[in-house]
Amino acid sequence: MNTHDQPNRGRLRPRLLAAAAAAALTLTAGLATPLNPAPQQAQAKGSQQAKESKQESKKVLTVAVAQSVDSLSPFLASRLLSTSIHRLMYEYLTNYDPADNHTVPDLATKWEPSADKLTWTYTIRSNSKWSDGQQATAQDAAWTFNKMMTDQGAATANGSFVTNFRKVTAPSPTQLVIELKKPQATMGALDVPIVPQHIWEKVTDFSKFNNDQSFPIVGNGPFVLTDYKADSYVRLKPNKTFWRGAPKFDELVFKYFKDQDAAVAALRKGEVSFVAGSPALTPAQAASLKGEPNIKVNDAPGRRFYALATNPGAQAKDGKHFGDGAESLLNQKVRQALFMAIDRKTLIDKVFQGHAVEGEGYIPPRFSTYHWKPSANQELAYDPAKAAQLLDAAGYKKNADGKRLEKNGKPIDYRILCHATDPNDKAVGQYVKEWFGKLGIGVTLNCLDNVTDPWLAGKYDLAFDGWSVNPDPDFVLSIHTCGALPATPKDTGATDNFICDKKYDELYDQQLAEYDTAKRADLVKQMESRLYDTGYMNVMAYPNAVEAYRTDQIKSIETMPKAAGNIYGQDGYWSWWSAVPADASGASSDGSSSTGVIIGIVAGVVVLMGVGAFFAMRRRATAEDRE
Repeated sequence: MNTHDQPNRGRLRPRLLAAAAAAALTLTAGLATPLNPAPQQAQAKGSQQAKESKQESKKVLTVAVAQSVDSLSPFLASRLLSTSIHRLMYEYLTNYDPADNHTVPDLATKWEPSADKLTWTYTIRSNSKWSDGQQATAQDAAWTFNKMMTDQGAATANGSFVTNFRKVTAPSPTQLVIELKKPQATMGALDVPIVPQHIWEKVTDFSKFNNDQSFPIVGNGPFVLTDYKADSYVRLKPNKTFWRGAPKFDELVFKYFKDQDAAVAALRKGEVSFVAGSPALTPAQAASLKGEPNIKVNDAPGRRFYALATNPGAQAKDGKHFGDGAESLLNQKVRQALFMAIDRKTLIDKVFQGHAVEGEGYIPPRFSTYHWKPSANQELAYDPAKAAQLLDAAGYKKNADGKRLEKNGKPIDYRILCHATDPNDKAVGQYVKEWFGKLGIGVTLNCLDNVTDPWLAGKYDLAFDGWSVNPDPDFVLSIHTCGALPATPKDTGATDNFICDKKYDELYDQQLAEYDTAKRADLVKQMESRLYDTGYMNVMAYPNAVEAYRTDQIKSIETMPKAAGNIYGQDGYWSWWSAVPADASGASSDGSSSTGVIIGIVAGVVVLMGVGAFFAMRRRATAEDRE
């Protein structure tokens, strides 16, 4: 969540084994020109030269990413990178138009409700095939949904979409029928990857199967995943039989960089084609790239929010509490005081340097139908004096040393989870430390490579949080319902930060059943208002999508929305599917051919392989930016 992140769909999630990965920064030799250490006969030499020529003409689109894949299983994945890759591998019933985000056909060509809106019939296209040659049918979709409805592990990522399903059938290869318990407004926006039954019915434990042992992976999307190494790279090739037409690049590579400056340097050298940052470039990085030969910087309103989330007391559905969140944060006045201690304008000016707008409601302004802002008398604006008064009123007054104390007599010292690889977390953290300090509250920044474990265990007080929001906001709203809590402290739920508020849940149920757009939007805004008033989610900013690519490697690429939108992390596969490679003879900034640079760097980094082993992974997307 990021956040995606963000981002961990589903109502229930069994706790999976912790994953530790130390993987080599390597690409396989398939990208490199084959080495030829021994003399060969003329015929063999000619064959080798032909092979090298073919390799050198290969068009490779290399995307630098700063996020790890949490799982290649669409039943488990929730991080932005993972879910973006699944959009390339598998079709969904519907998609979103890249021009303006309205719903368009994908695996389903049309969908119609019954008069009472309790039965939905989808017509499945007859020209979609799995990459192993078998036909994609309505039975695959029915099996996918039924598995999510009956298997707790399969419901991990997307279970919230099927909670209201009564029955799913496939009367014919081209007809899918979904019966509901009550009306559900998201039936045209079921963001669930459909998988091939003949492959996935062999899986025995969906909670542990990460789909990363056998390649190529069978799918029906525009790309086929052909290779993967944890914390290193993901490689995909065009699906030549994709019904909308095959992508134009010969290969798409997502290459992991732990250091964002290193990724920018790689772009500048021509070693990668595109860089988006973590999840965006910093203002300094973007400024350094502007004016560079053969580099274009895209700076557009994003689909994310950036927030400071509160641990309201980690709890499970069985009523048991766990973790060690600060007792003072259970007090609404304290949470509201923290809102008023943060100067959003300063963060926009000093940290984001204008590449963001001030945070208000939970849904970014890019989605104008659902965006909400507090009224003048409701707004928790920057006001340190009033924040101090609220803390006093809540019973947390300063002592003789100017410190505020918990009820147990210990000084309040909030631990803030932050990502070690995210420059914004560290910069914002320093400001928060200063502002809270003036109120007599201590702050310890706990910047980690892996925030998953303490977050799941409820062992934090505050955390930097971020999610990418879909055109239909249902999913990011669902992660704050009581139903998203873990079943027991030993399980893992879909919850973002353990919020359980009955009034919020009532509004959630109402909006889910409301088909009138205006009425539903009003209910969603009431939910945002509730989140704001309770102080659980302090949305500080809506960052721009700041990214860059090499024009000598990418001739053109689709943004979403078309007028002013993002490239990385779209609501669909449009960017990488639409990307047109530049002329292979075009020179990069250092005068060498772009493809040659990529091949050369592969040979250079391959020596790093073998650094360590990796285990079956399942990481949570909280504050990692969800789809």
